Amino acid sequence: MPRYEYRCRSCGSTFELNRPMAESSAPATCPDGHEDTVKLLSTVAVGGSATAPAPTPGGGSGGGCCGGGCCG
Repeated sequence: MPRYEYRCRSCGSTFELNRPMAESSAPATCPDGHEDTVKLLSTVAVGGSATAPAPTPGGGSGGGCCGGGCCG
């Protein structure tokens, strides 16, 4: 079941709730009983690894100005 993060506008605390995706937009009450809450955008880490090397600044196969070349 997905976990969603919320922030209470009344007391400023953040909290998480496990709930079905169909209920992700439903109102949430903070642990202190306040009902004025907002769902936060969460960043999700997905497993895997990078397959492309990082660009090299100033030349080579990318990066820098104009895709690696110098703009005159």
